[in-house]
Amino acid sequence: MYNDTDFSRHIVISIADQQLQLFDGERCLKRYSVSTAKNGAGEMAGSDCTPRGLHIIRAMIGDGAAENSVFVGRRATGEIYTPELAQKNPQRDWVLTRIMWLSGLEKGKNRMGRVDTLRRYIYLHACPDELPMGVPLSHGCIRMRNHDIVELFSLLQGKVRVLICE
Repeated sequence: MYNDTDFSRHIVISIADQQLQLFDGERCLKRYSVSTAKNGAGEMAGSDCTPRGLHIIRAMIGDGAAENSVFVGRRATGEIYTPELAQKNPQRDWVLTRIMWLSGLEKGKNRMGRVDTLRRYIYLHACPDELPMGVPLSHGCIRMRNHDIVELFSLLQGKVRVLICE
């Protein structure tokens, strides 16, 4: 049985391929198309870039929430995303359905100081399904389809390592 100290199940995210792969040991269980940062790879706070390196999922938020549930500050607002809601709120960066909050594991690269992934609020999260995947468009987070993030969330337990590479 998989537990907090078993890191055989892990995630690899390729910025170049805009792809997330879930592994159990060396076996790839799932592949998902994602959208990383429009500004490319980078670790600096305020850069709106996707941080590279080794991370861990520090918190998993939204278990049981309906698809398209809207989150602000990691809390469900009670809203369900619709195109009409988007028209009324054109400035919002939509965080939907589930949140997997990342924390860097490499001091000075993606942990502590001005490169701290956790303090930058970098997540794996869903976005509106009408937004394209496979194209870098986020503000630093890793965006996924609603259905895909629900499936991935259900396959993870404990502390899961995430490697983000170019």
